[in-house]
Amino acid sequence: MAKSYSKDNKTKDFEVLIIDDCRYKTKLSKKFKNRKKYEPRNPKEITAFIPGTIKDIFVKKGSKVKNGDRILTLEAMKMVNDVVSPVDGKVKKVWIKVGEKVTKNQLLVELE
Repeated sequence: MAKSYSKDNKTKDFEVLIIDDCRYKTKLSKKFKNRKKYEPRNPKEITAFIPGTIKDIFVKKGSKVKNGDRILTLEAMKMVNDVVSPVDGKVKKVWIKVGEKVTKNQLLVELE
């Protein structure tokens, strides 16, 4: 089942979707048109996956980490979560301090 998209020349409010050589016309909402575009996650930037409080930090600037090493502990909703390194690298900067409250998607640690 092949999918391809093409612009409809008649109006900008419609999009033509072609599936198995059949054309389907669909209307796009303003919310869809104005949505935030997808950006792939940078594995060198460790962000908070949930709002919470930083309980402990196990690395500092210049520390070498391997994939799976503990970076910090984040307490959220009475649960303690270990945040681990997704890749091998060296800590470029630690953006947070112990006891700090963080928001979802806030940058915590940056790797080189």
